[in-house]
Amino acid sequence: MARTQMVASFGRRRFLGGAAAGTALLAAPAIASTGVEVVDIAGRTVSLKAPARRIILGEGRLMYGFSVLQPAKPFERLVGWGDDMALFDPGTYRQYRTKHPSGDKVPRFGSAVNSDFSVERAIAVNPDLVLFPLSAYQRQVQAGTFDKLQRAGIPAAVVDLREALAQNTQPSIEIMGALLGLDGEAAAFNRFYLRETRRVSSAVWNIPANKRTTVFMERAAGFDPNNCCMTFGNANLGVTLQDAGGINWGAARFPGIGGTASPEAILTLDPEAIIGTGADWSESTPGSSGVPFGYETTQAQVQAALKALAERPGWSALRAVRSKRFYSIYHQFYTSPAHLVAMQVFAKWLYPEQFAGLDPDAVWQEYHARFSPIPLSGVFWAQLA
Repeated sequence: MARTQMVASFGRRRFLGGAAAGTALLAAPAIASTGVEVVDIAGRTVSLKAPARRIILGEGRLMYGFSVLQPAKPFERLVGWGDDMALFDPGTYRQYRTKHPSGDKVPRFGSAVNSDFSVERAIAVNPDLVLFPLSAYQRQVQAGTFDKLQRAGIPAAVVDLREALAQNTQPSIEIMGALLGLDGEAAAFNRFYLRETRRVSSAVWNIPANKRTTVFMERAAGFDPNNCCMTFGNANLGVTLQDAGGINWGAARFPGIGGTASPEAILTLDPEAIIGTGADWSESTPGSSGVPFGYETTQAQVQAALKALAERPGWSALRAVRSKRFYSIYHQFYTSPAHLVAMQVFAKWLYPEQFAGLDPDAVWQEYHARFSPIPLSGVFWAQLA
């Protein structure tokens, strides 16, 4: 996985610093004066003759990051995108359709993460760039997707807004900005991202280790009401929680994205706080009892779902439930640059005194005003009342 992005475009060579320490600058081959060259998140060199104008998103929810670069016209350059937003975040998808009806004309593909991506369909819409999430990279390498696209003369780039959120979000925004010729827009978002995440990270250092809160994070709580409980490991929102000062129980047990904890393990742990993630999965997964966060949700719906999760067998005895330190947050933050808001919410929940001046509601509003293609509505996080 690359930690460095090198970009040369518009007749001059420029270097974009990666988020990781020890950044090394790589040598750039000569390119045409209007060309673009980047090293993507998978370490692959990607060259375009000009900024991309016909783009396929190999996963639909890459739109969460893609659209911060051109929120007024999110579909202007798309010639195809994955169908996973429509399936797993239907409320957001409907907001996009309402605000930007032109999106209905953009063909929907299967998601590359689920191996549903069709190279033949991609070639048919004549793209000049395909963006894949890192989550799909190995699977698509094994399927020969990159080789097939290369033989067809179609560049493909890999970005990451899910696996390593803190590490790869800014480089991924920079890469997309360079490939689209929207460097200034990418820089503006990354300044916002840095400003808001630093409000948490700079203060967390002052919280002693023995004063930090132990948290069990339940991933997609209620997605399958008959099975409990998936959790985040040392990745994704599990790391976001740690960056907010929480002690993530799953990080010591699952080195990757996460795993499954038994109900007995949770009762034995009896964590100080429990944070679940939720979304409206009722359309893709009938019978789901998740907290239906999103743009169409009401507080009453959220509290009813939270109460049901807290009343699972044995859970009423947990101190996190008894003390009402039982929370839930929008699951889709796990694959979006908007996870910066989740980081602030976590910090506020876990350390209300230290972060009394933090206002994630205001930050979420600013995010929508400046970077989102749809207006803010609905509910995205809550504490058990």
